[in-house]
Amino acid sequence: MVRVVKLGAVIGARIEGVDLARGIDAATAAQINDALLEHKVIFFRGQHDLDDDGQLAFARSLGTPTIAHPTVTSRGTKVLPIDSRYDKANSWHTDVTFVDRIPKASILRAVTLPPYGGSTTWASTEAAYDRLPEPLRALAENLWAVHTNTYDYAKDIDGRREALADTERQYREEFVSDYYETEHPVVRIHPETGRRVLLLGNFVKGFVGLGRTESAALFDLLQTRITKLEHTVRWNWELGDLAVWDNRATQHYAIADYDDQFRRLTRVTLAGDVPVDVHGQRSRVIAGDASTYSDIVVPVRLVS
Repeated sequence: MVRVVKLGAVIGARIEGVDLARGIDAATAAQINDALLEHKVIFFRGQHDLDDDGQLAFARSLGTPTIAHPTVTSRGTKVLPIDSRYDKANSWHTDVTFVDRIPKASILRAVTLPPYGGSTTWASTEAAYDRLPEPLRALAENLWAVHTNTYDYAKDIDGRREALADTERQYREEFVSDYYETEHPVVRIHPETGRRVLLLGNFVKGFVGLGRTESAALFDLLQTRITKLEHTVRWNWELGDLAVWDNRATQHYAIADYDDQFRRLTRVTLAGDVPVDVHGQRSRVIAGDASTYSDIVVPVRLVS
């Protein structure tokens, strides 16, 4: 029996009573998906028997897996290792927003953990939108942002190439090996809930029609709203843990507070759809073809 234990007012729940390694039926998958839509990120403890194949099987019960990553293809085809030797994703982001077909969800499993630190924090972009003052809401609903896979990553490579370890430098060079650029609405309609959510994060290069200074100021204003502590939940990992988050309604931040200790998790990503704004306009591809990365999967709208 699936039990949902709420962890915060607007985001986070722990799921109990499920052994994912044994597989789940369609009814259980539907309950888990419902919990995901309501709580934005859900956690499973004690999944010690789950391996890569089991993680993929669980992912398939919730949707259609993508390949591991659009550009980082040397470390796996379906399962992406999140390995501290290569990179630490310690910036607020929504996964893979530089392509047009933003993933539905990500499924992350703890494999090797440091003796201290290394927790992850998620923020609800739905709660952030809901709590915007009306003037900011009207502004955001008419804004579009440019997302690229070179923003921040390329800057870091250029600025401190000599200081990077070989593994980290190679990872970052592979990350930007193919260039993607997409214009997304800052407010999108969630395809399953019909709710309005903010779409930002650190793949944003700027806003359409605005200069660099204006874009930076506006980005900070809206991004700070998303990451307000009341909109977040923080998870302290244990071996056997698995997290699933709705990538269409959250951002996340992997906290790099574990020094040079080794940390490794594995991620499977579920295919999603192309965002649509409040006026019915779809995101626009400027550069890059993501068709080999992911199908476009438009879910049935469950809540009006």
